[in-house]
Amino acid sequence: MKNNHLLRYFLFLLIGVLFTAGSSASTFAQPSDAERQLQNRPVDLKSGEKIFRGEQLKQGVKTVAISKVFANPQKWQDREVEITGIVTKACKKEGCWLEFAESQGKPSFRMTFGDHKFFVPLNSAGLYFRAQGKFKVENIPAEKVEHLIRDDGAKFENRNADGSVTIISFDAVGIELRKKG
Repeated sequence: MKNNHLLRYFLFLLIGVLFTAGSSASTFAQPSDAERQLQNRPVDLKSGEKIFRGEQLKQGVKTVAISKVFANPQKWQDREVEITGIVTKACKKEGCWLEFAESQGKPSFRMTFGDHKFFVPLNSAGLYFRAQGKFKVENIPAEKVEHLIRDDGAKFENRNADGSVTIISFDAVGIELRKKG
């Protein structure tokens, strides 16, 4: 009888440990340093070849032209959409952001990936993309603007009087990168 009680206790404890380990693994948002280095290492894609980062892209997400967002950003804020375009610049330090446009020479936006949930290759500039996520209109404080300029080489055309910048950005949950072909 005593052994039966100990066995139940042990099984209960084991199930609790497994449940806790499984739930903490699924809520861990940021990749390890090794995973980051794998995701952001430079790539040499062949024509038409694709790579993916973040969550798998879903079917049925509304595709919106970047020019429509640029014309009326408030309309698209916090709505899940799919966009396509070209990467014009990528973070050279970690691959934790990129800038993108509808096509070369068009206005660009900044894309981030949640709270560093995934990274893109450091040499992503020039690749074409398809991404899903949400547009945000936000004010970046002067201190962060200075950090982005100093550490990431970001450029801002229209700074506010206090040094802050109001930007339209895209927070991607998943992205497909490809070489045109």
